[in-house]
Parts: sequence; C-alpha cells; structure tokens
Amino acid sequence: MQNGIYEIIHRINCLTEDIDSQYHQAAVKLGVSDSVLFVLYMVYTNGEKCLLCDIYKSSGISKQTINSAIRKLEKDQIVYLDKTGGKEKVVCLTEQGKLYAKQTAAKVFEAECNVFGGWNEEEMKQYLSLIEKFDVSLREQIQKL
Repeated sequence: MQNGIYEIIHRINCLTEDIDSQYHQAAVKLGVSDSVLFVLYMVYTNGEKCLLCDIYKSSGISKQTINSAIRKLEKDQIVYLDKTGGKEKVVCLTEQGKLYAKQTAAKVFEAECNVFGGWNEEEMKQYLSLIEKFDVSLREQIQKL
C-alpha cells in the first residue's frame, strides 16, 4: 500500500506542476509575467477590485514579487491602489486596465470556463469536493510540522 501512495502522490505532484506550467504558458503567450497575470486574474475575477491581502494570501508568490507586479501595473496605468477605511489596500482596475484585463486575465478565465463547461455537474462537484478535502487535510498536516 505504501508504494501505491507514493506513486499516487508523485502523479498528483506531476499533474499539479503541469497545470502550473499551463498557466505559465498562458502568461508567456499573453506577454506578461506570471505574477502580473496572477494579479490581473485576481482583480478581474473579483469584480475589477481585490484586497491586496487577498492577493498575497492566494498567490503563494512572495509579497515583494506581487508588489513589483503591482508597481509595474500602476506605472502602466492598469491598476491603482485605493485605501479602505482601515489600513487595507484595494487593487482596482483603471478604465485602461479593464480593457487590458479582457485581453489577458479574461482569456485565462474563459479557458477555465471552457474546460469546466465540458464536465457534467457531478464531475465538477466531485473534483471540487476532493480538492477541498485535500486542502483542509494538508493544511492540518502542515500545521503539525
């Protein structure tokens, strides 16, 4: 059984890396860095604005890299930072940014929609359920390290 688990973990890790590679290829084809695409994707899919802390938490990318991506996008007048009532900052798309997001992040989102559009409801529920279960369990195991 132990060898079977090792093989399964190896296969899952290979598939996860391959999926990550697909997003990298999307960024290359769209002419942006992975971090810029991630920021644009988060802002676009969150209604054209997103809390900066949510971008940090969701990315797995260093804060420094995310900040560099945002500075580049600000310089290019794609996004701007807005402060909420507290210390939180919100990354917002400019009018030019909305167009740019449609040329970049929206295409990735559309590709994902096309993939899941080919699945039936049961397949989507099963995939989501298993990924959520893995996420929760792995989080618990990592906390024990």
